[in-house]
Amino acid sequence: MAASRYNRALAEKRPILLASLIAALAFFYLRAGPWPELWLIPLKGASVLLLAIYALVRHKSQDGRLLAVLMTVAAFWAMADEVDLGAGQVLAFGYYLIALLLYLRHRRASLNPSRKWITLALLLLPAALLHVVMTGPYAGLIAAAYGLTAGAAAAAAWTSSFQLYRVGAGAVLVLLSDMLGFAAMGPLNGSDIPTIMVWPLAYLGQFLIAIGVVAVMNKREPQIRLVSSR
Repeated sequence: MAASRYNRALAEKRPILLASLIAALAFFYLRAGPWPELWLIPLKGASVLLLAIYALVRHKSQDGRLLAVLMTVAAFWAMADEVDLGAGQVLAFGYYLIALLLYLRHRRASLNPSRKWITLALLLLPAALLHVVMTGPYAGLIAAAYGLTAGAAAAAAWTSSFQLYRVGAGAVLVLLSDMLGFAAMGPLNGSDIPTIMVWPLAYLGQFLIAIGVVAVMNKREPQIRLVSSR
């Protein structure tokens, strides 16, 4: 019943979000069917690109535009991962840098001890894990630098003044999805877990980030919020 009411609310007030959800679910389920996965790549990208459109429609501020850029890069990252992992990682690195910029613009004034420890773990663990997973004389160092950037973005989201259980949690889900993708090349090679979980975690993370940032900006700067039912 609650889910039905939520779906009706999305259809009536947030059709762009509803379209994004439908596209994301369609990609997840259709890729297990007889259709060539290459045909489904635009559908995957569209689900995240719609979040960029949502950001532009809902709040015409500098942060709204920065969020739209972030979601656009995320959309191309999602599509690139299906074609060329190297290109996907380059786009992911750009994504994390933009995310870091967005979150650092909204730093929280003070942190409690538990949040400080979680922040430190988010910052350091991805780099340590990738350094272990990626073998080779330079691969480990490059992966560690990538992991440090990814961890910094998640840590910045966790310590930002955005909603913890939307933006903070969303950034952690995106990071977890990315780490699972790397684990598929190492300890989880051959496992179905990355295949099943990477996309749902990544999309849910981006979705939470988009709606969380927009919700906070609408409260902080209502004078430039677009009065729209979209």
